[in-house]
Amino acid sequence: MSTALEALETVPQGTSLADNAYLLLRDRLIMLDIKPGDPINDGQVAAELGIGRTPVREAIKRLESDHLVVSYPRRGTFATGVDITQLAEVSEIRELLEPLASRKAARMASPTMRSELRDVAAAIRDLEGQDASSAELMRYDIQVHRLIYKASANAHLEDVLIRYDNLATRIWCHMLEKMPSVSGHISEHAELLTAIADGDEELAAKLAMHHVVSFEETIRKVL
Repeated sequence: MSTALEALETVPQGTSLADNAYLLLRDRLIMLDIKPGDPINDGQVAAELGIGRTPVREAIKRLESDHLVVSYPRRGTFATGVDITQLAEVSEIRELLEPLASRKAARMASPTMRSELRDVAAAIRDLEGQDASSAELMRYDIQVHRLIYKASANAHLEDVLIRYDNLATRIWCHMLEKMPSVSGHISEHAELLTAIADGDEELAAKLAMHHVVSFEETIRKVL
């Protein structure tokens, strides 16, 4: 595995214990490491992370607003189910915002960020022929999208897109066993990242739109 992609796979670190608990639980929920319907025990999570229950409870509240967990009085907190019927609604929003983020990233990315985008594009091209699992490839997909959102230099747009990309990724992971391969979906990122690094706003927006549309089409083929 390349250095660039190893860097992408590292667990992001927040600024507080609650942030770290949130980020860890969020990505486990997205990747379905915590299965839909599984209980979320704040005491167990706190013990695993070596922190108190209060920051874990704060993290769970944020996850509720992300529609990743649901809490019931006297029953507890559970990972939400994956609702395939939400695919069209999630895709509709992403078709509007993903091209916008890519266009802005092509315009606003710093020289350092452009260099990072090129490195990641090269690393993705190097994946061809490697025996990466579908789950590993999906982790790359998540982190590449987050890198593009960050490069857009709009914190509000970044926040909204992360939430909807998370929901889309849960749907994808839910259908993963029915997919023949996800390598083609991941390899599309290389051209997109290069277009952004080159500052080609029109091409970046076009490729981002294609990526979102092909995602929905691929899911519908295996429903």
